[in-house]
Amino acid sequence: MAPIMCSRQSLSANWSFKQGSLDSTPAYLPANNAPTEIHRDLLKNGKISDPFQDLNELSVRWIAEESWTYRTTFSSPEGHGKPDVRTELVFEGLDTFASGYLNGQKILESDNMFLAHRIDVSSLLHKDSASQNVLEIVFDSARKRGLELVERHPEHQFIVHQTEVSRGPVRKAQYQWGWDWGPILLTCGPWKPVYLETYTSRIEDVWVEYQLNGDLKTATGKISAKIEGPKGRVEFEFKKAGADDVVLSGLEGKRTNYQGVYVADFEVDVDLWWPRGYGLQNLYSVSANLIAEDGAVVHRSSKPVGFRTVKLVQEKDAFGQSFYFRVNNTDIFAGGSCWIPADNFLSRITPESYRDWMKLAAEGNQIMVRIWGGGIYESDEFYHACDEFGLLVWQDFMFACASYPTYPAYLKSVEEEARQNVRRLRNHPSIIIWAGNNEDYQIAERYGLEYRFIEDKDPKSWLKTNFPARYLYEYLLPKIVQEEIKGVPYHPSSPFGSGISTVLKVDPTVGDIHQWNVWHGEMKPYQMLPQMGGRFVSEFGMEAYPHLETIEGSITEEEDRYPGSMAMDFRNKAIGHERRLVSYVAENFQIKYDLPSFTHLTQVMQADTIYWAYKCWRRQWGTPGNRKCGGVLVWQLNDCWPTMSWAVVDYYSVPKPAYYMIKRAMEPVAIGVARRFHNWTMRPADDLWKRDTSHIDMRQVWEDVQFDVWISSARVDPLDGEVSIKFISIRTGKEIQESLKQAVTVEPNGTTDVIRDLKVELPQTQDANTPFETAKADPFVIHVSLSIDGREVATDSSWPDPIKYLKFPDRGVTVEPATDGKSITVSATKPVKAFVFSERQGVKLGDNGFDLMPGQSKTVVVERGGANEFKWRYIGM
Repeated sequence: MAPIMCSRQSLSANWSFKQGSLDSTPAYLPANNAPTEIHRDLLKNGKISDPFQDLNELSVRWIAEESWTYRTTFSSPEGHGKPDVRTELVFEGLDTFASGYLNGQKILESDNMFLAHRIDVSSLLHKDSASQNVLEIVFDSARKRGLELVERHPEHQFIVHQTEVSRGPVRKAQYQWGWDWGPILLTCGPWKPVYLETYTSRIEDVWVEYQLNGDLKTATGKISAKIEGPKGRVEFEFKKAGADDVVLSGLEGKRTNYQGVYVADFEVDVDLWWPRGYGLQNLYSVSANLIAEDGAVVHRSSKPVGFRTVKLVQEKDAFGQSFYFRVNNTDIFAGGSCWIPADNFLSRITPESYRDWMKLAAEGNQIMVRIWGGGIYESDEFYHACDEFGLLVWQDFMFACASYPTYPAYLKSVEEEARQNVRRLRNHPSIIIWAGNNEDYQIAERYGLEYRFIEDKDPKSWLKTNFPARYLYEYLLPKIVQEEIKGVPYHPSSPFGSGISTVLKVDPTVGDIHQWNVWHGEMKPYQMLPQMGGRFVSEFGMEAYPHLETIEGSITEEEDRYPGSMAMDFRNKAIGHERRLVSYVAENFQIKYDLPSFTHLTQVMQADTIYWAYKCWRRQWGTPGNRKCGGVLVWQLNDCWPTMSWAVVDYYSVPKPAYYMIKRAMEPVAIGVARRFHNWTMRPADDLWKRDTSHIDMRQVWEDVQFDVWISSARVDPLDGEVSIKFISIRTGKEIQESLKQAVTVEPNGTTDVIRDLKVELPQTQDANTPFETAKADPFVIHVSLSIDGREVATDSSWPDPIKYLKFPDRGVTVEPATDGKSITVSATKPVKAFVFSERQGVKLGDNGFDLMPGQSKTVVVERGGANEFKWRYIGM
């Protein structure tokens, strides 16, 4: 009999669910189409209130204590029951402790949310298409099963941060136990697609291993395909994405000694895939055709691939050991953000929303996204979007803030999880590093767990220590990455000091760091961030409120819409958040505690923090051989629910002003100005009394001014331009002294220092007969601009900190919407700090959260929404 084409039958419809196990009495209720999750289905049936509103999260915690059963019915697929035809039931992901039954027969036992399963059900399906097959899946409580595993394995010291101990042994998205930015919503259900595949033979996987020649124009390597079922002939082809021409076709695969694997050698001229801003994102598709003896193509499988080289450069230098990425022989400053799952209910994230998120990051001039280890290995659509937009991906394995176990069943599950996901993602050019975990070595350091980096190099001995997870991060996971991917570096953890130090303490001279002594830790002033960097800053951040529409949508009672209300505090899961947030706002701005004003102040404070860090750490990118800082990733890009957090874009994809600050700091060519920060709040304490005093002249912040000016460039060629520096009175809007102009040649792919430690000589405001106490300083803004070929390409401003000492009367602000509604022009007669339009869903602005200088106007493009629809605020309004 001739083989049949491999076909797929979706099992997305006809799902129902009930509380309890198979034999429980509750009636089944209609569920959403799969993929779905229990909270979504209870919401669909009106059984719970929306956990994203008010304090409703508390009312749904009981769901995590119960078992839940899902059920669907379906007809047997066409072709089933014929000789040599196989039908497999495929679960791409089940969350988490799942027992599957088909027509009353148990077919599956799963305990790992990150695993896909294929089960041969050929003998269990009904032979005739008229009879309905019944698929049932029982999901046990992950919390209860986790607690049972903790008790069952007393040989392990389970230490977890942020949450209770039950998450430690459970292979489930860790953030669902709650984090300091997210709720406790322990879901369950078929969270990824379920379908049947019927075939005689099929292609299980297609992948490419390659090397680029010296000029990076030719790729040589191997295309491989793994075949299930009777073997036929395999032919490969390359096609450039978006083009009609086939680059290579009819490339016949040769059967190898490995079971079912066919390989073909190739050599082809290629166009490179580049990170955004450095070149085009050229992509190809590689296809495998499985051809039967009669010449019929029984299965075709295609995967995207991009050609690029990547190196993690870790070389000894004047600062310690470098840590930055080199792509296609070009050094890349990796400015970007950390990514958490975009929803607590993962099944409602659409391919379109993934693409919109990555497009938003790219439009914000971000070049890297770090997928944090407490979430999930993201959907294919996420990585397709990163490939398309040229975003580099730092991919953590899914371990975060815990000391994880290594008993045999756990190790086996983790190995299968890692291999499946590395294989699924290995063709994506955007993924340029895999990291073992998030902050697990900091757990080891904090609790004094055994870690002898130099003395003990035996992986088996690590399993016998009280930090056995070292076996995962320094043996098992790097082994898998090395075996499954060619040319992608592995890093044991984020953060990790590359093993140079004999202790685990984060070292700013080596590896990557998480800098949390702003906000957390010592709560240092954010103006000190330029001196708090490292070789690569993979986490840092500052909290802020989202825009008012988001707050009002999640807090439904008007009486609760004020800073510090129970409903507001409940949404913010960070310990001490209100004290920290108010402290930072009060240190820097005149407090206004009504909701619109306080929202604006938190956003401006966050934006200032982020901008200080990005522009000053990007300055430390330096020049070749002198790369002090290789990248900056803010914690975090997004939220998983509507809340106040460190996110620079809220749950509804509405950007905060900090998003635009990153966009400005990461322009291909950016100019920066910073004055010396006067920090009397952090002066060394008296050795005897251990206290600080403030017996100083605070007017120093206005009168003792030294500043730097520099230019950061990602361009690969030098540029000639002119820098203009103005000193503008905040009180009058007039220049307090003659502006400076300086010709400059901008270094390619690096930093050009224009001015260092220049002291501003202020005009005299008093004579010898004027009493000192009546003298009034005239605080000013330093405004710098860079022009190339007579066109202004970049600007920056430095204000005297703290802003709260300044007065802002009569700014003379004018806001003029264009008659076509597609732009808004804003101007002022005096310097304006932090002009912010209050954004909302359904609108899109080209810029926001900017300063205004006299004599200049700012035109903001309105890409969605009407120009007449906006409200705005600025400091002092």
